[in-house]
Amino acid sequence: MMSLDSITLYLVATMVAALLGAMMVFFGSQEKSPALKWWGTAYLLGAASVALWTAAGDKLGAQLYLALNAVGFVACGMVWNAARVFHGRKPNWPGLLFGALGWAAAVTLLDPAAATLRMLIGAGIVSVYAALTAGELWSERRKSLQRSWPVFAVPIMHGCVLMMPVLIGSFLRPNDPHFSTSIWVTVFAVELILYAVGTVFVIFMLVSERTVTAHKTAASMDPLTGMFNRRGFAEACSRVIEREAKAGRPVTVMIFDIDHFKSINDRFGHPAGDEMLKLFSTVVTTNLRISDLSGRIGGEEFAALLPCSLEEGVLVAERVREAFETSGIVVDEGPVDTTVSIGVAGGPAGTELEVLLAAADTALYQAKRGGRNRVEAAEELPLSLENWRRQTAARLPVPRPATA
Repeated sequence: MMSLDSITLYLVATMVAALLGAMMVFFGSQEKSPALKWWGTAYLLGAASVALWTAAGDKLGAQLYLALNAVGFVACGMVWNAARVFHGRKPNWPGLLFGALGWAAAVTLLDPAAATLRMLIGAGIVSVYAALTAGELWSERRKSLQRSWPVFAVPIMHGCVLMMPVLIGSFLRPNDPHFSTSIWVTVFAVELILYAVGTVFVIFMLVSERTVTAHKTAASMDPLTGMFNRRGFAEACSRVIEREAKAGRPVTVMIFDIDHFKSINDRFGHPAGDEMLKLFSTVVTTNLRISDLSGRIGGEEFAALLPCSLEEGVLVAERVREAFETSGIVVDEGPVDTTVSIGVAGGPAGTELEVLLAAADTALYQAKRGGRNRVEAAEELPLSLENWRRQTAARLPVPRPATA
């Protein structure tokens, strides 16, 4: 039966770790991700430390032996700090050095013959770092328990496997001189390879998840105002409407249209128009509750959904109108009028967003016909969205044929 040489396995583990570390440093530089650089550097340091210790452990002096092990513990601390940096927290510098300092104190103070105890302390330090890494990733999980379990399980399993040969050798077979070459050490060497690969899998799973989330967020947000765009607003409203329907509560939708916005762009330029859009978005978000939703659904058109009755929605709309009217923008040519027309529509629990928007749009049209800078509430919901679309199309001006 072919036996596995533990020294060879350790060298394979270090080569795998070095390759993965270089890959993470490269991708960290490409993606401008400090956390990936932390993880990659930790792998490179750990690989270098283990490789030198494995290849020339018997020939190393006491001081160099201590330094190599200290570097390995610093690498473990860097893995933990990488998890902190990944979630936007500052590195824990004392914690980064604590393992190396603890190991140095243990080697200095313990009897040189207490090799097993030193091994137990070293394995304990690595296990503590593995537990801290697991706790850091677990506390910041972004997915359900079922999908995020590898983030927690991989470092915890590593800590358990790391302690297993040490505990067995210390307490069950304390006087066995052949323990250092037993199957447990071989199992640990194999586990090092699996842990190196498994941890990188978890890291890239987290990075990929964050990238996908960032892309989804960018696709649903308006870059100028920071509010939801039409797509993001519709998706968020669907969830709120479903939630309110289960509780049997009504919802109200309002559509805002900044008055004479095109003429503002023509007279004062697009920068002034952009400033007005940003000002109005601030006015809307300031005068709505945290539970309310708002978004920019067109050029100068905004919308909001409020989990409340129509009467309450009209009061909120009036508050927004007054706040915007008194805000004002001053340019070199003088003050710019800041007025808005608002259409409000409410419906019973479970009313579809399109139905509410259609009714609010009709009310908005009435507000503009009534002189602008006013709030109009929809008298009723449209019986048919198709009829509403035909009525809306009928209001649009008919283009004149081009003349030769």
